[in-house]
Amino acid sequence: MISLASLTAQAATGRELSPAEIAAAAEALAGADEADSAKAAFLVALADKGETPAEVAAFAAAFRGRAVDPGVGEWSSLAIDIVGTGGDHSGGFNISSVVTLVLACAGVPVMKHGNRGITSKCGSADLLGALGVNLEAPPERMRAALAELGFVFFFAPAYHPAFRHIAPVRKALAAQGRRTVFNILGPLINPGRPAHVLLGTFSAAAAPTLAGALEVLGAKAGLAVHGVIGDGRGIDEMTTATVNRVHGFGGRREVSGDWVAEDFGLTRAPFSDLVGGDVATNTALVEALLAGRAPRGLEDTIALNAAVGLWITGRTVSVREGIDVARGLLRGGAVKARIAATREFFRS
Repeated sequence: MISLASLTAQAATGRELSPAEIAAAAEALAGADEADSAKAAFLVALADKGETPAEVAAFAAAFRGRAVDPGVGEWSSLAIDIVGTGGDHSGGFNISSVVTLVLACAGVPVMKHGNRGITSKCGSADLLGALGVNLEAPPERMRAALAELGFVFFFAPAYHPAFRHIAPVRKALAAQGRRTVFNILGPLINPGRPAHVLLGTFSAAAAPTLAGALEVLGAKAGLAVHGVIGDGRGIDEMTTATVNRVHGFGGRREVSGDWVAEDFGLTRAPFSDLVGGDVATNTALVEALLAGRAPRGLEDTIALNAAVGLWITGRTVSVREGIDVARGLLRGGAVKARIAATREFFRS
């Protein structure tokens, strides 16, 4: 058995760790035998070296194997996850949560994986919970939701019991301002394993790494994106207010570069259009979106992301083609009806 201390020493030299070494590290991190100090030393050494796409993919494979299986494999090849890493401190609205509903209304199965807000006031779990999703529903109920509603939300703590042994270390390192590989693993370990992913990253540097990791993991198609706000700030979303650094993988691997609103016939928005708040604030913004009263930049951003999802999954031949489709579902009553159906489904 390879010791965690020896792997820490190897990472400290700058050498890329092999898949077998990463698997051994994941075993040690997920277990209770190693001291928290040893786990922290390894994670810091790896982060200081810089995790490669292959290392990140190996970690994701290891923790996918430890996740609770929700039994939704029959949908996986068609499904998409709209997800962000979090940690951007931008204060943005939960764009991906509303995009999930739009795509479900368009007939694209959506498997969203996420958590409550950690660095934000309202995470995807917080908003979708407020819109009627039972975060604690058992896997069989979630399978029924996917079949009936067209989307499912996998609440990360319920599906990744292996993370409990690393949680104290992550918390301690976060208090020191240290990021680790666990800050980027969440979007890669969706227990439903959807074949398509639209992934937002907290930094421009993380986008190609995560795109490369999803390529190694065999994703069918997707994009990793980062929205550049300016002045050193960014958001883990594609928006009409930002320059969007885009990196494709799988069937969209040819995509690389900067996308802006004007590329798709949309108007560049001020970032203030995208700012959210706590659960009550963001729930009110959902109501405004459904009534056509939301800031134009927010509505355009949701339509753009949904259109990208339609294009990634092959439902449209271009992104621009899907924007009016998405906007019609958002403002035409389909999303409002799906929220009502979600509340009724989880009440019964």
